[in-house]
Amino acid sequence: MTIRSGMGEQGAALDADRSLACVTSAWQAHEGELRGYLRHRLSDADAADDVLQDVFLRAIRQGPGFCALDNPRAWLFQVARNALVDRFRTANPTEPLPEDLPASPDEPLAAVDALADCLDRALGELSAGDAAVLRACDIAGQTQLAFAQAHGMTLPATKSRLQRARQRLRDRIATACQVRYAPDGSVCCHVPRPDVRA
Repeated sequence: MTIRSGMGEQGAALDADRSLACVTSAWQAHEGELRGYLRHRLSDADAADDVLQDVFLRAIRQGPGFCALDNPRAWLFQVARNALVDRFRTANPTEPLPEDLPASPDEPLAAVDALADCLDRALGELSAGDAAVLRACDIAGQTQLAFAQAHGMTLPATKSRLQRARQRLRDRIATACQVRYAPDGSVCCHVPRPDVRA
């Protein structure tokens, strides 16, 4: 009984050491860039360092999950952005809107938001494999590693499959909805395709 307990503690200690090594490695690679990003957004070095410390603590709390991240840099920056939003939200409290507020007039959707209907149809026109990886990783937020494990694939094969599926979806949407892009690469406009089911 004591031996099992000792081995369990030893295993937990090894997991903790591995997790700390993953966080430390990512932190050393990206701390300077994160600090610059936060100082630029906050214009207050002390406040930026407070947020930076919070990001580091959140990374440590991830434990073994941090080691499984496909892109630790992206995760760290997302946590930093969320921490900034939280900080600004508490600094600028808002009042709840009254329930009897009249509905706003119909405003046109941003061009990229207006593609939602086309996206659903284009996804349905892709192969089942392409649609599955896009729905899981890009829409539902599943990690590529989790998708690979669930489907008996290697991580490199999953990454490659996802990239090809993204390109096929982009091509399908561009053709089906006649999407045009602005010079900066953003969607500027499209022609909605009539729903053949209607």
